[in-house]
Amino acid sequence: MLSPPTKSAAVFSGDLRPLHQTVAIFTPASAHPLYYKGPKLAESIRRPLSRIFSSSEIIARTDNHSTKRAWEQTTDQSATMVAPLTSEISILDGNLIVKGAVLLQDVPGNVMLTASTGASSIQGAFLGASSLESKSSHVFPLGVLKDIRFMCCFRFSLWWMTHRMGNSGKDVPMETQFFLCESKLVSSLMPESTFNEDETVYTVFLPLLEGSFRASLQGNVNDQLELCLESGDAAVKGKGGLHSVFLHAGTDPFKVVGEAVQAVEMHLQTFRRREKKEMPDILNWFGWCTWDAFYTDVSADGIRQGVKSLEDGGTPARFIIIDDGWQSIATDHQHQVDEETFKQIPLARRLTNIQENYKFHKDGKRQEDPALGLQHLVTDIKEKHKLKYVYAWHAIIGYWGGINPEAAGMEHYEGKLEYPVHTEGVLNNDPAMKTDTITVHGIGLAHSKKVFQFYNELHSYLAAAGVDGVKVDIQNVLETLGTGSGGRVSLTRHYQQALEDSVGRNFPGNSCIACMSHNTDGLYSIKKTALVRASDDFYPLKPATHTTHIAAVAYNSIFLGEFMHTDWDTFQSAHPAGEYHAAARAIGGSPVYVSDKPGCHDFNVIRKLVLPDGSVLRAQLPGRPTRDCLFIDPARDGKSLLKIWNLNELTGVVGVFNCQGSGWCKVDKKYMTHDSTPEAASGSVGARDVDSIQNVAPEKWNGDCAVYSHRGGELVCLPKGATLPITLNVLEYEIFTISPVKTLSTGSYFAPIGLLQMFNSGAAILDFAVESSVETALNMIRLKVHGCGEFGAYSSVKPQDCLVNTVHSTFSYDPLIGLLKVLLPGIEGFSQDIVFRVSREDKA
Repeated sequence: MLSPPTKSAAVFSGDLRPLHQTVAIFTPASAHPLYYKGPKLAESIRRPLSRIFSSSEIIARTDNHSTKRAWEQTTDQSATMVAPLTSEISILDGNLIVKGAVLLQDVPGNVMLTASTGASSIQGAFLGASSLESKSSHVFPLGVLKDIRFMCCFRFSLWWMTHRMGNSGKDVPMETQFFLCESKLVSSLMPESTFNEDETVYTVFLPLLEGSFRASLQGNVNDQLELCLESGDAAVKGKGGLHSVFLHAGTDPFKVVGEAVQAVEMHLQTFRRREKKEMPDILNWFGWCTWDAFYTDVSADGIRQGVKSLEDGGTPARFIIIDDGWQSIATDHQHQVDEETFKQIPLARRLTNIQENYKFHKDGKRQEDPALGLQHLVTDIKEKHKLKYVYAWHAIIGYWGGINPEAAGMEHYEGKLEYPVHTEGVLNNDPAMKTDTITVHGIGLAHSKKVFQFYNELHSYLAAAGVDGVKVDIQNVLETLGTGSGGRVSLTRHYQQALEDSVGRNFPGNSCIACMSHNTDGLYSIKKTALVRASDDFYPLKPATHTTHIAAVAYNSIFLGEFMHTDWDTFQSAHPAGEYHAAARAIGGSPVYVSDKPGCHDFNVIRKLVLPDGSVLRAQLPGRPTRDCLFIDPARDGKSLLKIWNLNELTGVVGVFNCQGSGWCKVDKKYMTHDSTPEAASGSVGARDVDSIQNVAPEKWNGDCAVYSHRGGELVCLPKGATLPITLNVLEYEIFTISPVKTLSTGSYFAPIGLLQMFNSGAAILDFAVESSVETALNMIRLKVHGCGEFGAYSSVKPQDCLVNTVHSTFSYDPLIGLLKVLLPGIEGFSQDIVFRVSREDKA
């Protein structure tokens, strides 16, 4: 039972109520609670604090440690607590209330809400819960969730997250790591019947790391939202946590998520957000990955063929990723399982040497001289094909089965065989892990004190060979290996620190890609790595995966994009869904790289992504669903389109995709097509879909935009608030460049569009300025553009003339729609200057 204070308190007279009606109020200035004993507050939740409490009803308390002890002993399920009212997040009469709206009902008494304090000015609160029993895992009900629309990101496998929508507790999957819901702002200043979209409140729940425990959310059949705490080591126990989940709310969902992660960054101080990290330069260039081209059969000759094939087509790769298949590995000769299991589950393959295998030696023959191995290949392709960067793949534990501790040259890592222990949530969502090779046959794990040495020796060897960075895979496996190492959080943090220290020592430019790394153990422990794969793989031979891949990368990027820039994976340009995937990469802000087999390309698709110098027109942010798509399911509801927004330097961009028909099946635990003939889906597009369009708009912008459709080739000038209708069949897409219209001093209007042949046209525009002359009523419109090809713009009048790089150039103008076009010559590596002269008298 939570008791009122008995010391260090100033006690005022008042109507004392039974203790089960006691309310603890945490002020934002400190963690010291104020205890209230008086009438219940359910009917008063909209009133200011001064109107709810009088001085005669408050007991001030300063002994916060006693508060914690009292809370830990709480067992009364009817106890009621309130967080700081100034944060507008509270627990009142058993309800979790956010800005006046009830999100959770029947909140148990062992659930604690604590104010977010410290250096951050971001208001929020931490949810925690406690048990009398000390254990290595806990599941705490947090309250009943009903009739609240939400979107969450959960791990459907050990490695990857995807999205799920719902409106009740039972819809929340196990292993939920990100939870965003909507409600209506409850205000005493207006009747609820007058609410509109502006009053929508978005609340984010972020399960965190606390001490040795990692938190996640899940639901149960009683519609309770549950908090799951796990240490990953049966010997690492605890009774719960005070700061297990962070809550933050506001009316801008993307700002809410960003501010929440910022507050958590300051609270944990164990990771850094994306905007604080150095971005690898491969984001600006076109690349090629060997995986789907060769899988593990990759060889030096195959790499040479792949790079040459792309260059011959006029779209040269400037970086490559040598994926799995280059390392020296061997299959175990012994096993420790029964014969029937041995027949069904392949033996583990483990790393036997940090050097490359014979396929990468000169002439495909074993060479003792390192200069005749991987180094020979890297030097050759860089010199012949102007490659800027070569990345190499490896697993965070060396290889899929780890290292072979007994292999010659590997003994000094002091490795031993460890067997992964999976959580209930992972096995529920991905039961195949019970019989996975690494689960059955174990992992050769280097001793924890030797981890940095292992990475440093591997990376220094690669760096000496000319390799510029690494893609580090199967990172989430660390969470299964915490037994005897202090638990999953401790082990993951140790490995991540060693990895980042080695990458920083051996590879300039923060050149690392995190892969198969969708657990919060890693996300809240990574301080430097700036690129993360955003979803499960591109699977060329699995038709059910292509639409859901686009949906998954977009929704996952809402969360992952706060930590790192999201990589939407490679794809194949000549695949039937190749253009669909390419369009998503263009507006997703993702690295752009294909995995085409040599000679098997669709250059019409690639040229919409890649300029002749190998650079790409990349959007600035991780692409995310538009606000009106946050809580719909564009893969399963049979009617909705997915819209993804992003920003360029001076324009916005919206990609629209029909993703209906397929998704991850929660029953069969695999990708499935649930509707083989989905109907066309319809929606609308407008400037408001680009959530931060005002950030790239000119001063005194009136809200009008020029909108150009890539596939349709149509230009429309939309007034503020107007939208365009669109209908797409499954696996169809459209991309809209949205350019805020600038009003010129002459009374005319202008908006640059960009390179019309490119998916993301507006990313070509580097600068846009207007010089006005009152005397001559003349406007000089100056543009700086990256790339070549047909440049387009909206102009309400026909310009007098046009100069490209100071040379007079011909241009075309369509007076019916205001589309202005001029052809830019191919000048590699340089931006181009365009000048239009527009006067008041100019007419079409």
